[in-house]
Amino acid sequence: MASSDDGEPEQRSKRKSRKPGNTAFKQQRLKAWQPILTPRTVLPLLFALGILLGPIGGLMIWGSSKIQEISIDYTNCPEATDKLKDIPSEHIHAYFSSPVNDQAMWMFSSNGTGDDAQEICTLQFNLPNKLEPPVFFYYRLTNFYQNHRRYVKSLDEKQLKGDHRSKGALVTCSPLDANSEGKPYYPCGLIANSMFNDTFEPPVLLNTRDGSGQDNETYYMTNKGISWNSDRGRYGATKYKADEVVPPPNWVTRYGETYTNETLPNLHDMEEFQVWMRTAGFPMFNKLAMRNDSAPMKKGTYSVQIAYNFPSSEYAGTKSIVISTSSVLGGKNPWLGIAYVFVSGLCVLLGAFFTVSHLYKPRKLGDHTHLTFDTEPALAPAQATASGRAI
Repeated sequence: MASSDDGEPEQRSKRKSRKPGNTAFKQQRLKAWQPILTPRTVLPLLFALGILLGPIGGLMIWGSSKIQEISIDYTNCPEATDKLKDIPSEHIHAYFSSPVNDQAMWMFSSNGTGDDAQEICTLQFNLPNKLEPPVFFYYRLTNFYQNHRRYVKSLDEKQLKGDHRSKGALVTCSPLDANSEGKPYYPCGLIANSMFNDTFEPPVLLNTRDGSGQDNETYYMTNKGISWNSDRGRYGATKYKADEVVPPPNWVTRYGETYTNETLPNLHDMEEFQVWMRTAGFPMFNKLAMRNDSAPMKKGTYSVQIAYNFPSSEYAGTKSIVISTSSVLGGKNPWLGIAYVFVSGLCVLLGAFFTVSHLYKPRKLGDHTHLTFDTEPALAPAQATASGRAI
């Protein structure tokens, strides 16, 4: 009787081998350039990098210096009274082409009474010269870690796209997937729930001469076009009905305990939400709130009203407004140019050092033509050995 083990060798031979094919690519035998570093090749390369990176870094620094910007930290605005008060200078940073008067004022007040009261922070600041368009209005947060792994994963892409998702399908949003009654949060997850909810009125140029405010001029800014075009494709009109979902806990102040047909948000058109959902890589970041691409921002004294809602003090952070222009390279950031100039100087210094070292005490180089990389070493001839017993 034939044993069942007789077929095992045949089965093993039929199994697919995991050994890579015997080709030049898979066995890493492709032709490759293996440079031999000599002073003649290294020194010109160092000087070339120094000559190339230096001007590039200088242009980056020059371009960044042309950007005009003012930032005001309004975290401590509630400490101000109901009258305008000077803001401490450490909360103001301004970069302008004209001499800067960095004095600014703030006032904290409340509109309404009881639970419907809205706290308002009013900022007054001066622009020493005109800002050419485009002009961008950012908010800046510090000590807010949007790059935490659990935070970054806390969303549901299909729900954001508009699909009808039940509580059981919103696993990645836990623990903010649904309320105690089992109704899904829309939108769900930690990122959506922690959305920045301070709101800003467009800056107003104060030209009042008689105190009536009739000569004031509003610098209109829009929140359209503030998100990336690629981000807008992630969001769509929801297929939920208003009674099937509830707002996240931190959205209750704005939308109430439940949605209505009128208040159910359309995430495809909600660009401030799209901006927030693109998480930042560092704990200090700017996010675009408004912009003006056509009209210049005249010099003068401006007033900005801010609905004060976001609790930055709970995590020992700060919040600021930033009004800025831009350049071809983006916003104000001289550090990239400084890095280029530093590397350029380092390359030149190393090149000069190695040049002097080579001229003063040159090192004798071997003949690289004797180097071989693709031949196997010859085997040593076998030597007969005899033991003492054999002798």
